[in-house]
Amino acid sequence: MAWIETIPEAEAEGELSELYTQYTEGWGGVDNILKIHSLHPATLKAHALLYRTVMYGKSPIRRPDREMIAVVVSAVNGCRY
Repeated sequence: MAWIETIPEAEAEGELSELYTQYTEGWGGVDNILKIHSLHPATLKAHALLYRTVMYGKSPIRRPDREMIAVVVSAVNGCRY
């Protein structure tokens, strides 16, 4: 659970509600890493664009290798995500 104040999916309105719909995962919710931006939807959109570009954009680095890099960096940083 993020310690940053967030707006739950059920309470989202307007642009945030639309973004939550767009970024709802298969498990039925929005990942906390995106919800931490809920007070500023523009940063939520920017974060999602950055993530998708880094992980899915054209690159000489294969997708599985990108995932492994993300896991290692998260582990080094002590990040649970």
